[in-house]
Amino acid sequence: MEFIIITGLSGAGKSNALHALEDIGYYCVDNIPPMLLSTLYTLCETSNDNRMQKVAVVVDIRGGEVFDTLFDQLKTFDNEGKRYKILFLDAKSDILLIRYKETRRKHPLADGISVSTEDAVKLERELLKPVKAHADFVIDTSYMAIKQLKERVTTLFAESAGDSLIVTCMSFGFKYGIPLEADLLFDVRCLPNPFYVKELKHLTGLDEAVREYVLKFDETQQYIERLLSLLDFSVPLYRAEGKSELVIAVGCTGGKHRSVTLARLLNSHFIENGQKSTIHHRDIWKA
Repeated sequence: MEFIIITGLSGAGKSNALHALEDIGYYCVDNIPPMLLSTLYTLCETSNDNRMQKVAVVVDIRGGEVFDTLFDQLKTFDNEGKRYKILFLDAKSDILLIRYKETRRKHPLADGISVSTEDAVKLERELLKPVKAHADFVIDTSYMAIKQLKERVTTLFAESAGDSLIVTCMSFGFKYGIPLEADLLFDVRCLPNPFYVKELKHLTGLDEAVREYVLKFDETQQYIERLLSLLDFSVPLYRAEGKSELVIAVGCTGGKHRSVTLARLLNSHFIENGQKSTIHHRDIWKA
């Protein structure tokens, strides 16, 4: 049985992640009290209904004080050898504040009098630190559209959350901020920039002309050679350590040319070598 626990910051997209899992066949439960996790797990595990073999539940701060019991439940799962994965949704605090302002929704920890929305976000982030540290998958939704989030979740779980290490090759632009979920981050702003070539400026790393330009330089080839050598050595170590997802972020200035080209190259390299790998271009379509 696959048992996915979705948690994270309020406003970071947990409901959208749950909907994405429901779309690919998971039996989904939203806002379940943590103390009922063991009961639900046992019911699903012993059920003859095949729909109960892939389960996703949202557990978050809406549970109030009972949320603290989540850690006891996870410890029980570990002691009993029950398999589960934690998907943690995160986002930058300023982005969360904007989302709450736009939707006019109230943060679960804010009372509007003694605790403001800003204070509530800070408090929640602090309370969730131990859960995030325990998570198997962390997704930063700060700059993601709902469609992008659903695609990312679907890619991670469409086959099997129990599979071995999944590598996610992510391109991004430093001008939009460093991705919070990155395990390894490489800065390729040192490589020749197609942005300054008139014919290439408005294209992206998805276009062959940009790819050929970036890869034609000796410094790019030397950079790639050393990068692949490092990753071919280190990725098996992460797999042996038991990591579920390894996010390799490649950044350039705007996230459209160099980073996209190298992220695509890394993704192809991993797939050709039998490593399960996905790709995500975070900022490619931003203005």
